[in-house]
Amino acid sequence: MKIFIYKSLIIFLLIFLTFHLTFNYALRSVERKIDNIGSKENIEIFKNEIRKQIKDSIKKDELFDKEDAILLKKFLDKVKNEINKQN
Repeated sequence: MKIFIYKSLIIFLLIFLTFHLTFNYALRSVERKIDNIGSKENIEIFKNEIRKQIKDSIKKDELFDKEDAILLKKFLDKVKNEINKQN
């Protein structure tokens, strides 16, 4: 009976360690990636990229395709109607 208990404990310990080594490693790597995205350097990179895209879009004659413009107009009209209903 003691041998069964020892073997069971060893197997449980091995399964527990395997679980922590695999899933805990994956979880930590995801957490590091999330922290890296929110770092000040990356935020500045994102801001600069957005500024560049805005400057490039200002230089264009048309910002939207016709389909996108129609869709955006319908959306803004709906928002406008809902705001007017609140008054």
